[in-house]
Amino acid sequence: MKRIVFFLYIMVQGCQTQDISKSITLFENETGAYNCYRIPALIKSPDGSLLAFAEGRTDHCGDFGNIDLVVRKSIDGGTTWSPLRVLVDNHNLQAANPAPVVDYLDPLYPEGRIFLFYNTGTASEQDVRLGKGNREVHYITSSDNGTTWSTPTNITEQVHYNVTTSKASLDWRTHANTPGHALQLKKGDYKGRLYIPANYSKGPPQKGYSEYRAYGYYSDDHGLTWKVSPDIPFPSSNEAIGVELTDGTLMLNIREQNGNTKLRIIALSSDGGTSWDTIYFDPKLITPVCQSSILLFDNMDTPLLIYSGPNSRDKREKMTLKISLDNGRNWKYEKEVYSGGSAYSDLVQIDAQSIGLLFEKDFNQLVFEIFTPKALLSE
Repeated sequence: MKRIVFFLYIMVQGCQTQDISKSITLFENETGAYNCYRIPALIKSPDGSLLAFAEGRTDHCGDFGNIDLVVRKSIDGGTTWSPLRVLVDNHNLQAANPAPVVDYLDPLYPEGRIFLFYNTGTASEQDVRLGKGNREVHYITSSDNGTTWSTPTNITEQVHYNVTTSKASLDWRTHANTPGHALQLKKGDYKGRLYIPANYSKGPPQKGYSEYRAYGYYSDDHGLTWKVSPDIPFPSSNEAIGVELTDGTLMLNIREQNGNTKLRIIALSSDGGTSWDTIYFDPKLITPVCQSSILLFDNMDTPLLIYSGPNSRDKREKMTLKISLDNGRNWKYEKEVYSGGSAYSDLVQIDAQSIGLLFEKDFNQLVFEIFTPKALLSE
């Protein structure tokens, strides 16, 4: 019998699993000013506080419409949370796909600076695929742990070559940041690089979403200028999230939009996303067509690579944590967190003993759970 702890504990025996009984609902549909909340993202601020971001969808749960970016904050490791706060309001249009990251290495901000990347849009994803409307990429920053935020900076010209840019002939159309947390590389020649996984569509719609490509954009000067990494050359590669492995390799974990394999795509780069060394489907990471998250827990003798996502080929259900002790070559441990409806998620390292998970539960709330890796690996 293996055990996973969420505040108290949950026992899992044999093939039987138990739904999580202890959790904190951070965002619940039809509360506050919003009909629906979706798309979680989590980071730890430089002062140790946690920031949980989401989309507040005003009128319905659809992906396009009057959508704001909202946040809640915890200063006690996720036990209690501040009231909801609106960070980005794009009037009657969407602000979407929150992708936060902390820059710890900018000498101008020795206490660290938070970046929050997001998309705006003038039409639905399908209409943008058809060339009717556009998507843009922006960021805001905070140098006081999320208390105050800058005015938005539009970087579409540098990272998404749609009709509004000087490279309109490339005919990029849709765009989405990861969603979930972005990352800063901390090892080797590319130390300090901010890397934001993303995806776009190019040209008219193709069967099976084959015009979609995952890629990323990055900055080596703390957000002053941006470059794009090469596409993942798999048709229908879509939402991606990244992690730096113990040897400095950048790994992207990618959704396949057409659902042909029901597996996650993995891309590895030894040069910080400037090029791709290896790309493959991971047979152990089964998935419906959905987003997933990944995180390296690095405060143990053996760092843990932790994956979260729906553990099903057919439905968005069975939120599960999978743990690798060898940088994703094998996934030795697996724990089901919740057996029911489960979709998007994000992971954060809270401290040396605990990790937080924020996920979409039962399609009507975003809930936060805490677990300890040592308990996860215990027999």
